[in-house]
Amino acid sequence: MEAKGVKIAAKNPKAFHDYFIEERFEAGIELAGTEVKSIRQGKLNLKDAWCGVKDGELWLRQMHISPYEQGNIFNKDPMRPRRLLMHKREINRLYGQIKRDGYALVPLSVYFKNSRVKVEIALCKGKKLYDKRDDAATKDARRQMDRAMKERSH
Repeated sequence: MEAKGVKIAAKNPKAFHDYFIEERFEAGIELAGTEVKSIRQGKLNLKDAWCGVKDGELWLRQMHISPYEQGNIFNKDPMRPRRLLMHKREINRLYGQIKRDGYALVPLSVYFKNSRVKVEIALCKGKKLYDKRDDAATKDARRQMDRAMKERSH
């Protein structure tokens, strides 16, 4: 995703482990100035973050942005819900899909695109334990094949 003018601030690897990614979306995010400065320093955590729709607006919850050191009184609560900016019909479509069984909206990454902070969110379906085991086994098999091919080439 490292395109021109794009700098990734944080990723959420846990999302790929816990969910099947069905569809990806880009959303703007409403932030305070000190929060943007903290994100530039890479001081944010997406591990337990999730998105929900409330009153026709999309909200990002449980994303932790550490307070900015030089921020003093302007610092906001690190865990406060933050509004995501998307078109109304996109939000309504997503809301209809999360109402279905097993679907969730999960942030995959936070990045700067032409100096604006963007959030990549995904419509996901939860993985069962056996799905996670299958993924781990496939990853391990691929790693072993790559290792064998590397040894053969030397």
